[in-house]
Amino acid sequence: MGVPLIQQYRVGRYILSQKLKGVKRYPLVLMLEPLFRCNLACSGCGKIDYPENILDKRLSVEDALGAVDECGAPIVSIAGGEPLIHKEMPQIVEGYIARKKFVYLCTNALLLDRRMDDYSPSPYLTFSIHLDGNRDRHDASVCRTGVYEKCTAVIKKALARGFRVTVNCTLFQGESPEEVAEFMDTMMALGVEGVTISPGYNYERAPRQDVFLKRKGSRQLFRDIFKLGRGRKWRFNQSSLYLDFLAGNQTYHCTPWGNPTRNVFGWQKPCYLLVGEGYAKTFSELLEATEWDKYGTGVNPKCADCMVHSGYEATAVNDTVARPWKALSVFLRGPRTDGEMAPEVPFHYDDEAVPAKPLLVASTDVEKSTNEKQVA
Repeated sequence: MGVPLIQQYRVGRYILSQKLKGVKRYPLVLMLEPLFRCNLACSGCGKIDYPENILDKRLSVEDALGAVDECGAPIVSIAGGEPLIHKEMPQIVEGYIARKKFVYLCTNALLLDRRMDDYSPSPYLTFSIHLDGNRDRHDASVCRTGVYEKCTAVIKKALARGFRVTVNCTLFQGESPEEVAEFMDTMMALGVEGVTISPGYNYERAPRQDVFLKRKGSRQLFRDIFKLGRGRKWRFNQSSLYLDFLAGNQTYHCTPWGNPTRNVFGWQKPCYLLVGEGYAKTFSELLEATEWDKYGTGVNPKCADCMVHSGYEATAVNDTVARPWKALSVFLRGPRTDGEMAPEVPFHYDDEAVPAKPLLVASTDVEKSTNEKQVA
């Protein structure tokens, strides 16, 4: 089991409290993007294609802490860009831990060796290391040789110093089940707490568009991976029902408000993945002003092939709370890897109606962002 029991208990208690209060939409994980600047330029990334004046912006400590106070999510995933570039990241993490929020600091690990002394081991802090496969696969994904070796070395160091460490793995075209199974075995041997795995989202502004998996191919790939994983005791940092969804055994709609995103522009509509849909000034405005019915697989062409955890993990967790025996059954036996797949969500639009490439952000939105910091 990849997620510690205390974290499962705290998150489960939070979800039950929201349901008892009759809250329809509530966040599970705050996706914080305190900057977009990165020290890598990965082929499948659609998050860093901004002009220099935007890349130089930073969320302040005050705004970063205010975001979790505003939305109340029990978990914070700090992404980017590369969070360790942010000079005030230790203060941000310290503030979240003081609030007893479970923090996943997502990093490519290139700066972690020299920045590790800025942090202390805590049950509330996890270094989530970006690794998209074994050596050749990962180095090709991040477009730089030698990154994999640096990552695995710093993982060993962080574990030896008592830090919680997970791995965040994104799968792309051309990966074989055998290759992914070998990677999972390697990560288990390293001793990481668990692996978060999902197919990549086809960002419209990613440098390469030929690397992304289609939905049907994703489901079959995960079935084949999980079939190879029988008896190998892989640890995933995800719910059993989300893994079952990846294997094509659940028909889920995404829950975009479950992982709201706060970045230097504001609260991003409607989710972490879609860029160019607008921003809200407050979390309340995000919930109330976003036209949620216009998004999701089967509704919006941009969402057609999405199976990413930031959209569907919250759905799976809610299903787990509603039907715990179903989730326990999948946890004990693993995702089903043969037989018919669950029906796909029906599409309610013309397949030819693919939207034009969006603007990254309206210039007026940039001008109106008042609280983010500008790097000198």
